Order: sequence, then structure tokens, then C-alpha cells
Amino acid sequence: MTGGPVPLVVSVHDVAPATAAETRQWCAALDRRGVPASLLVVPGPWRSPVLPRDPGLVRWLAGRVAGGDEIVLHGWAHRAGPAGSPVRRLVAAAVARGAAEFAALDEHAAHRRLVAGAGVLADLGLPAVGFTPPGWLQSAGTIRALRRLGFHYTTSHLGVHDLRSGGFRPAIALSHRPGAAGERLGAVLLPAGARLAAARGRPIRIALHPADLGRPGLQRVTLDAIDAALAGNARPCTYAALLARPAAPATVAG
Repeated sequence: MTGGPVPLVVSVHDVAPATAAETRQWCAALDRRGVPASLLVVPGPWRSPVLPRDPGLVRWLAGRVAGGDEIVLHGWAHRAGPAGSPVRRLVAAAVARGAAEFAALDEHAAHRRLVAGAGVLADLGLPAVGFTPPGWLQSAGTIRALRRLGFHYTTSHLGVHDLRSGGFRPAIALSHRPGAAGERLGAVLLPAGARLAAARGRPIRIALHPADLGRPGLQRVTLDAIDAALAGNARPCTYAALLARPAAPATVAG
């Protein structure tokens, strides 16, 4: 166990009008624990209505930011298109269940969607400096587009990539797959992964999805893991705050 506190980042995924009730439920649970949320917002045409047509949710998100949460861009439409090789599309479909929007885009296509998404958030007074691609899958072209647009960071399954310095913070994203064949295994691995990250002195990342709330057992496992981390040496923060902290040791992304 390390001597200093271990960062704990909890992200709430798929934030949109269609999932507003689930988002609020997860945030209420985090509020009771004093944990800020990194809110992964889908600003484009995913389900309905779109974010600009839900002023109540926009006001609520602004209040969350004022209270210490962070807005993170989470794609544009949250749906994978026909780009990429058949193998890449198959892998993306298996990992992200059809949501891997940025897995195979070239730089031009990624740039266009990132500009659209970031523009909507900025117009609503909810600017984002970070990006988490749906399914944590993104192409090299997406990385180049993010750097061109001045994003501070992006995330993958394995960690957080600082786009300004080139630094990389190792931290495996822990989440559930409700309804999938690996649901039971995931319920075991999430708390085990959190304990292992803490023991190694690495940031703990726990991802919350709307569908998790349909499985009371998964919700309980997740909140128990967060409580255990807080009872240990974990200190909650957002992604942006994580990058503001010195890494020990730091590695460089290839």
C-alpha cells in the first residue's frame, strides 16, 4: 500500500435527456459519499430529445459543475458507423455494443464530430476539456483531431492520456456489463480491481452506466467498492483534477 492518497475517479456515462433519471440517481448516491462525478455527456442525436431541447437537464448539469463535477464530451451520436475494417467493426461491436462511434474514424471525420459535440456543450455553457470515447475505443485519427482542437485529455480502458504533455496515467476502467455473459465475472472483478489499483498506488477508475441500475446487485457491488476505497486511502476527484496532480511514477504514451 502506498503512503499517500490514491485518486478515485468515478465517471457517470451516457448522460443525456433519455438517461436523466439514471444520471440523477447515480449522482445522488455519489453526493451522499462526497464523491464528485465526471459526467460523460452525449450532446448529439442519441435517442431523444437532444440535450439542447432539455433546458431542465442543462440547468441541472450547470449546477453540478458549480458543485465540483466535471463535464466530459462522450462522443456525438454514441453510435458506430460503417467506417473501418470488418475485423475492427466486429471487435468494436463486441466491446462497445454498437456504440464505438470513434473506433475507426479518420482524422477529418473525427474532427467534424468532435467540433459538433464540443460546440453544443460550449453553447449551453457546459464546456469540456476532456473526451471519453464510447466504449473507450478511438482511432489514431481521433487522437490527432483531439490534439488539434486543444482537448486536455482523453481516456482509454487502460488509463488517462494527457494530450498536452504526452503523459499517461495508468488506471484500468472498472465497469459492469449488465445482461452480458460476463456480468457475474464483472461483479467480482470490479471490487477486486479497485483493491488492486489501491495496493499498487494507481488511480481507481469506476464507471457507472444507466443500465447498471436495472441490476440491484450490480449497483450494490459498485457502491460497496466505492465505500471500501473511501474507507482506505482513496481521495475522490474528477479527471481534470487527476491530471492536475503529480503522477508517481509517470509514464509516456507511445
